[in-house]
Amino acid sequence: MKPPPFQYCAPGVLDEALELIDQCGTDAKVLAGGQSLIPLLNMRMAAPLYLIDINRVSALDYISAREDHLAVGATVRQRSVEQSALVRQRHPLLIEAIAHIGHMQIRNRGTLAGSIAHADPAAELPALLGCLDGEVVARSSAGERSIKAEQFFIDYLTTTLDAREILTEIRFPWLPPQAGWACIEFARRAGDYALAGAIAVVIPTPEGTCQSARISYFGISTTPVRGYEIEQMLAGTTLDDTIVQAAAEAAEDLVNDELSDIHATSTYRRALTAEATRRVLKSAWQRKT
Repeated sequence: MKPPPFQYCAPGVLDEALELIDQCGTDAKVLAGGQSLIPLLNMRMAAPLYLIDINRVSALDYISAREDHLAVGATVRQRSVEQSALVRQRHPLLIEAIAHIGHMQIRNRGTLAGSIAHADPAAELPALLGCLDGEVVARSSAGERSIKAEQFFIDYLTTTLDAREILTEIRFPWLPPQAGWACIEFARRAGDYALAGAIAVVIPTPEGTCQSARISYFGISTTPVRGYEIEQMLAGTTLDDTIVQAAAEAAEDLVNDELSDIHATSTYRRALTAEATRRVLKSAWQRKT
């Protein structure tokens, strides 16, 4: 299939890209890796009049260690992050989540910012950003703003990003050195979108109990889902089998009842979500130090 006609724009600097998006507004789409956008164009599910390719904007190609977070520019490929010595050393949970994304050919072109801007609820990176209480940076000709993950994803493939803004940076907070973490998902084939998945971070006390926990889910609703009630349930415990089972049962209630399709019924997704909860919490707790 072929995409509908569009005018191709390839700005060389960010200010030029911002000026173009400001002029074109809702008639434009931003192209970074294209692993989500190009299939939508080919299936005629998107028909922008202008395609703004930001790959020549070198100012958006960086992986940077900041004081309290890892900053990733909008054109950085998923494979570049996966191979980064900095990320492997200081943010192994991000490496584990990226390893679940598609296949190597997809990760060679796909960007972290593109996946997050696309906001597919079955994708790993939006859920990871929510689990970490991360944020994105959006730029427009009017200025810059940071948006927390919990405020960014609002519906299926829908975010609070304005039509005249470009997502320029993703910020993943660092994990405490004693934290345990894990990413688990179920898919029919390796590389497929998840039918259900979970990402967890647990922080222990010196006494060996859970000081705090964060857990988020993907593939179970129209947006990534944060399990706030489950997090409260885990605090102060040792994540024994009884508590983990209670968390798994609570997780079933997070699945959208209307989320039944040719891949899985909502009942099947509830069973997968419960099992993902058990596995991700046990794995994260085992990794704590």
